[in-house]
Amino acid sequence: MGTLKGIHQWFKGKLVKSTLQLLSANVVAQVIGFSVYPLLTRLYAPSDFGLLNLFLTLGGVLVLFATGAYYSAIVLPKQTSEGAACFHVGMLCNLCVTLLCALSVFFAPSIAQLLHVPSLANWYFLLPLFVFLSATWQLLNYWYVRTHQFGAISAYQIGQSTLNSGAKWMFGATQFLQGGMLCAVVLAPLLSLLAVVMRSFVAIKPLFSVQWSQCKAMAHVYRKFPQFTLPKQLVNYMGGNMPILLLTPFFDLSYIGYFGMALTLSFVPLSVVTKSFYQVLFSDVTALVHKGASVWKNYRRLVGWSALLITVSFTGLFFALPSVTSWLLGESWGVVGSYIQLMLPWLAIIAITNTFDFIFDVFGKQDKQFYFEIALFVLRALALLLGIYYQDFFLAVACFSAVSFVLRLVYATYQYYLLQQYEKQRCKSN
Repeated sequence: MGTLKGIHQWFKGKLVKSTLQLLSANVVAQVIGFSVYPLLTRLYAPSDFGLLNLFLTLGGVLVLFATGAYYSAIVLPKQTSEGAACFHVGMLCNLCVTLLCALSVFFAPSIAQLLHVPSLANWYFLLPLFVFLSATWQLLNYWYVRTHQFGAISAYQIGQSTLNSGAKWMFGATQFLQGGMLCAVVLAPLLSLLAVVMRSFVAIKPLFSVQWSQCKAMAHVYRKFPQFTLPKQLVNYMGGNMPILLLTPFFDLSYIGYFGMALTLSFVPLSVVTKSFYQVLFSDVTALVHKGASVWKNYRRLVGWSALLITVSFTGLFFALPSVTSWLLGESWGVVGSYIQLMLPWLAIIAITNTFDFIFDVFGKQDKQFYFEIALFVLRALALLLGIYYQDFFLAVACFSAVSFVLRLVYATYQYYLLQQYEKQRCKSN
């Protein structure tokens, strides 16, 4: 009875309620997004998806620089004005990077030629706007996390997914094929961001007052974020998207389209759950650490249940994947399921432990996290080079996934160690 009562109380708590609010919005957003894929794969060619994946990968790299990684710092300060100052520092970085990106438009043909994708030159001008909108939302998203405005986050997610899916289908149906999806991924966040800002105007009022002295102070206090978190995130992102960046010049763009679809079908649903827990836990665990309270109970419960559910569900998924992707996307897309099969062990360990990745930020261990990412980056590059050497795309994906799984397991072990060290120090001080 005591155990049942504890479970009941846990599900009634603010943590679970907030998480379920975000999770339900994420689920709705992704259901909308995924429901249109069977239509899109029958309108657009795999090479069109390859172009989209390349555009999003390049934009993602620039977005990392555009926030200076200060978005994570927005949640950490005790004072509201200090959190706002972290937002302003991030926006200043955003404006600088967006300007530099806009200047690079003049070199679009050369960049496209370097990547062996001539069609990129026609749509490169959309990249600065994509970077600015994505970085602005990332900063604003963490302000909403700090102020517990999870409804605003949910509204953006659903609106952005609906507009993105609708625009992609509309452009495809009107035969605006090659650049249609690129226009959609810029138009959707623009309209969604405007709608959410208008909806939550009161919540963002503190952001309209800029105190430059405090911005300078917060930039210094949280300097570890651009020093270690940003390089770590850059290496992590480049490592995760390395197949697209490194393999594009050596293989046909349709291969990139198939693999990009595999990444989308696997990582997007995964992030629906893990990001929802991550955002709520980040705020709550930070508050617990400020008080010197235990976080072990939340960690043990969440990781334990995740491990059980993921092991059972992924085992069944392994056998169904090729036939499911062929049925969902079209007969020619069956290879997508084979790519996801190779990634399943890597996806499983991420699903189990990713919700507590902020532990490194909370305990100021960004440097250790960065060293791990460097090792992962190097080993991933070697794995892909092996596939390039043998001109075997499937081998490249297999080696990349195996290396990612092993290193992520090491990463999760160190995450557990940090929590244990905190709990021991907390017990001694009490």
